[in-house]
Parts: sequence; structure tokens; C-alpha cells
Amino acid sequence: MLRLTEIKLPLNHEESAINAAIIAKLNIKPEQLHKVTVFKRGFDARKKTDIQLIYTLDIEVDNEAALLQKFSKDQHVKPSPDTSYKFVAQAPEQLPERPIVIGLGPCGLFAGLLLAQMGFKPIILERGKEVRERTKDTFGFWRGKALNPESNVQYGEGGAGTFSDGKLYSQVKDPKHYGRKVMSEFVAAGAPDEIMYVSKPHIGTFKLVAMVEKMRARIIELGGEIRFSSRVDDLHIDNGQISGLTLSTGEQLHSKHVVLAVGHSARDTFQMLYDKGVYVEAKPFSIGFRIEHEQSMIDECRFGPNAGNPILGAADYKLVHHCSNGRSVYSFCMCPGGTVVAAASEHGGVVTNGMSQYSRHERNANSAIVVGIDPERDYPGHPLAGIALQRQLEQLAFKVGGENYHAPAQLIGDFLSAKPSTELGEVKPSYTPNITLTDLAQVLPDFAIAAIREAIPAFDKQIKGFAKADGLLTGVETRTSSPICIKRGADYQSINIKGLYPAGEGAGYAGGILSAGIDGIKVAEAVALAILAQTQAAPGV
Repeated sequence: MLRLTEIKLPLNHEESAINAAIIAKLNIKPEQLHKVTVFKRGFDARKKTDIQLIYTLDIEVDNEAALLQKFSKDQHVKPSPDTSYKFVAQAPEQLPERPIVIGLGPCGLFAGLLLAQMGFKPIILERGKEVRERTKDTFGFWRGKALNPESNVQYGEGGAGTFSDGKLYSQVKDPKHYGRKVMSEFVAAGAPDEIMYVSKPHIGTFKLVAMVEKMRARIIELGGEIRFSSRVDDLHIDNGQISGLTLSTGEQLHSKHVVLAVGHSARDTFQMLYDKGVYVEAKPFSIGFRIEHEQSMIDECRFGPNAGNPILGAADYKLVHHCSNGRSVYSFCMCPGGTVVAAASEHGGVVTNGMSQYSRHERNANSAIVVGIDPERDYPGHPLAGIALQRQLEQLAFKVGGENYHAPAQLIGDFLSAKPSTELGEVKPSYTPNITLTDLAQVLPDFAIAAIREAIPAFDKQIKGFAKADGLLTGVETRTSSPICIKRGADYQSINIKGLYPAGEGAGYAGGILSAGIDGIKVAEAVALAILAQTQAAPGV
């Protein structure tokens, strides 16, 4: 099989054009081409009136060896690489113990799935509820009901990524094709086939809910065990080796291999880990607001006369500006055709996030516009100081919003002019329960306000209308990433607690669904190999 890259065709090409392009590229006869598979499809929209689709194709064709020789100097004609996943281990018939996975977000889900597929029958502990019950609690909170601090956007089956845009792309290096494994498992669980080849795949919340349920069923079918409403309150550590844990119910479980995949908002767990002596250090994260514009404006700016083309879908953007005060402001977690959602996990705090469905058909586009901050400059003195800063800003937003989980908001024009907003313009807020128009300068540090005020006009030079006066800012965005890193070694174990495997976003090793899933796979492999080594080293083996 051959792989052809950089095959460029017009946006609205005929289906037959792909085969025709292959035949022309290789100078072969039509009957010599037997099979064509689209491995990747992206687009180049730099010329809005002439948007090109760019294909990577795997083909079966006569005389492959001769063609490779003929095109030996053409970097766009190569043998197709093997991108299939290979399991690194298989559990012994007599398991010395069952590994434990804490957390059932994307990282814990894939760690548990891989361990189950290799026969290690993991026990997976999730402090929140199963995904449909969790969805009821989350949507109930958005409709004005009470916040459940154990079942919300942050906690529960599927993790924080369940209530997001469902983006499935990442910038992590992936030479072993772990990302393909993640994607293929999602497709097996009901995701659209297109996520395997489009350049920026996404799923959306409603599809993710059903997929997570199917993956849970598969883990159980393979001998895994999943427990909900099972918060871990203590770890058992003997001479630098983990030996088990205690649940909030008082029940104790024993294992020398524990995967810690708790997500970026498990603040009480972070405190427990620090108190138990697990090595934790502060890491940078970002703070800011959600910004909303009409999606039609973003589409027009990015795609011009091709706006609305179903292949292109709703347009996104990625922006960054380096400010005169030394700060950097960037767009984060952009949600085309989506909504701004309430993402609080503690009473008395307001947190925003973004979410889209698969269709991305809502009226507004939103993204976080955030300022990078770092421990040495902004929250020095303690490994958990970033958590205290997050909590302080969230509680301030709660107070300014009216102490009823309404989010403080301000029109872009008023924010740039440093005056409170009193009425909305054309852009209608998507955040629920509701917003309170105010002056957002009250809810972030002065350096962050100054940086964002400088960045928005700069972004307007790239996307005309970005600084539109009646666009909307809603605060606060504080959960961009974990404020800590739980350091691990090359064996994926904590650098000072043997058998503890920090993983995913919460431990500081991922940023999004795909990268978290990939990290879960890597950690599962490490656990499997460690258990096998332990088995082989046991007396009589």
C-alpha cells in the first residue's frame, strides 16, 4: 500500500476527482488503481475565494515497488506506515493483584480500557455519578437548581471533556500512533467515522455521553469493575510504596499499582496528596474570560464567500498576542457554534467553560481569552498556591455576579472603554443560569485586565469584528489546566512514591480529550509491564 500526501483539490470537487488526481500523479491507467482510503483531509483557507482541500491518501495499486522506485525522490509518495496499535503485554492467568484507576475522565477511561483489554481487570473509582445521572445534575444546575459538588461539569463519568466541544486534536508527538488507538475506540463506541480523517475532528457532548456508556460496558465485559460515587480520601503508603487507599465510605482497597487520573479540578485530592508527602509542584496556568461573537461573523472572516459550506463547517480560530507588559494573551478551547457554560465545582464560585454539540449550529462562537500566569511571579510560596488563586477569583466572580451563580459579563466595547455595561447589544449571552452586566475589571488582577484590553484590538486585525463593541465577555475562566504538576519519572511512577502513576490533565501531563486519552494508554502500558515484572520476580515463577 502506498501513501500519497499533499493531494490538493478544489473545495467543491467531484467525487471522481480524487481517483483522477491519483492517476495523474502516478501516471498510471485507471484499472491499475484498486482501492483508495482517505487517511487525512484538511483545507487551506488562506485564499478565501479559492479554498483547497488537502488529502493524505492510502492506495492499493499495481506495481507498488516499481512506483516507489520511480518516485524515490518524491517525498509525497511513500509506503503506507503501519498505524495499528500493538498491545505491550497480556495479563498472566493468575493476577497477583488488580490495578486501581482513580478517575473516569478521558485519561482514566483509556487507562482502564487498555488494562481491561490486556486482561488486568482494573478497578476504576469515580467520585461522581455515571454519565446520564451526571448530565441531569449538570443541566439542572444550569437551569437554576442547586450545585452538586460531586456531580457537575468537572466531576463524573467522562470527565470535564464531556461538557466541551469534544475536540479530538492535539499537538503532542505520537510516533507510536496512540492517537489512532483513541480515535478507533471512539468510532467503535459510536463516534462518526470522519474523526479518523478530518483535520480537526470533534464529537460534541450528546454523542460523547452515549460513547462513554459503551466504553464503560466494554470495560465491564472484559472483567473490569467501575464504582461511582467513590471518592478517594486517603492513600496507604509504606516506605515509599503505595499499598492501597481508603474511600470516603471508609472502605479500604489494596493494590501496589494505582493510576491517579483525577482531572484538573480535584482540589481536595491535591491537598490530600500534598499532605501525604507525594511530590507536587506548582505549574503555570491561565486566567481570563469567555468571549462571544456571532458565528456568522467568524465564518465570513475565515471563509469569505465559502462561509456555510458543509465540508468547512463552523469556522474556528487560534489567536495569540504578546503584550507590552510582558504577558501573553491567547484564545483557548474555541467552541464554534457553541455555548458558554457554568463549570463550578465548589459552592460560592463562578467558573466558565465552553461547549458545542456535534452540529455546532448555535448562534454564537465562543472561546476563552486568557492570560498566561506563572508560579514564581504570580503565586509563589507554596505548591498549592495556584489553587488558592483560582478559588479567590471564582469567589470574587460569584460575588460580583450577584451571589446566585449568575456570571459577571460586559460588552467588549465597554470593557475596552473601562466603563460598566448596562444593556446588551446584538450578541445575546448563551451562559445559563444567567449573567449580570457589570465591570469585569473587578474580577481579575490589573495586569490581566490590561493585557486583555491590549490583545482584543490586536486580534481584531486578524479577525475583523473581533473587537466589535457589542460582543460579550463573561467571567471567569480559571480552569484552563491544572495548577500543579505531580512529578513522575520515565517509568510513569511518582518520583517519590513507587506504584503511584500520576496521569492526565490533573497531574500536568495532558491538555484535552485526545492528549489525556493518549496519556492514559501510556500509563496503562507502564502499569501492565510493572505487574508482569512483579509476577516474574515472585518466588516460584
